Amino acid sequence: MKAIILVGGYGTRLRPLTLTVPKPLVEFANRPMILHQIEALAQAGVTDIVLAVNYRPEVMVSTLQKYEREFGVHITFSVEEEPLDTAGPLKLAEKTLKKDNSPFFVLNSDVICEYPFKALAEFHRAHGGMGTIVATKVDEPSKYGVIVHDLKVPNLIDRFVEKPKEFVGNRINAGIYILNPEVIDLIELKPTSIEKETFPILVNKRSLYSFDLEGFWMDVGQPKDYLAGTGLYLKSLRRKNPALLSAGGNVLGDALIDPTAVIAPSAKIGPDVVIGANVEIGDGVRIEKSVVLANSTIMEHSLIKDTLIGWHSTVGRWCRLEGVTVLGDDVKVKDEIYVNGGKVLPHKTISVNVPQEAIIM
Repeated sequence: MKAIILVGGYGTRLRPLTLTVPKPLVEFANRPMILHQIEALAQAGVTDIVLAVNYRPEVMVSTLQKYEREFGVHITFSVEEEPLDTAGPLKLAEKTLKKDNSPFFVLNSDVICEYPFKALAEFHRAHGGMGTIVATKVDEPSKYGVIVHDLKVPNLIDRFVEKPKEFVGNRINAGIYILNPEVIDLIELKPTSIEKETFPILVNKRSLYSFDLEGFWMDVGQPKDYLAGTGLYLKSLRRKNPALLSAGGNVLGDALIDPTAVIAPSAKIGPDVVIGANVEIGDGVRIEKSVVLANSTIMEHSLIKDTLIGWHSTVGRWCRLEGVTVLGDDVKVKDEIYVNGGKVLPHKTISVNVPQEAIIM
């Protein structure tokens, strides 16, 4: 089987982290984001994976070559000279995606969930349509484009309703699809939206179905959702494989801590915390609902909450970081500093308090 991952370009929503590392290689739960998807695809029998990119694929080559060997897959880049939206990349990668008659998976690189690729492929083959959309349930469908089903044929999509004012359903597009190769014939090699242009064609052909996603789902392409997705992922681990979670007297709730991290006994970690490799956490530190990436240091008695700390950063003593603060690579926060929702670019030193949602350049 085959798959295409829509990687996109600059990763602007996840800056300042993506100023240093391409978004697919930014760690999520201590593993590069895209590795979660490659591993799940390989386990489902996918052998050919296309990464649709339009920005600096060369910096990912060595890392992805390692994944090819590890998982027995062939990874190629499909590089766009201009952004082609969400359907155009399929046409650009036509040679690989139409190399045989088997269907292919399409997924957005920001999506984190319990990838149901095997069950999805079985469901798709069983209904005989041209395409299947993975759907996830939401509590407030009025914020999204909602899937409305045919009343007579189970799971057949009748139409989409954008931000409905009245309740018409509670399932939305989860950014994961499986399509037959002939769908590519409906796409032109130009900027084209699969959601707004290709899927309506399949609906008119009565050939587009939905598949309900079990478990959690999150688009982690921006800091607030990245942190929320971390909590959902850790809860999923607690249910499926609790042995992978960290334990100990200073761990309060779900946490994932790299074994090379050094944490003072009086520090308190959790809930919903991920600590990367070679991180040092000092006495009296409190961390909750946050991620600390590799080689960073949190000094004594600081409070870290709802914060994403980039690689090689240092937070001084008696600091308080909260409000979806994001530190880029190699940021230094001096002692007794308060940062509330700030975004700090790489290689900066912070010696004054940072007001809400300020960007430090």
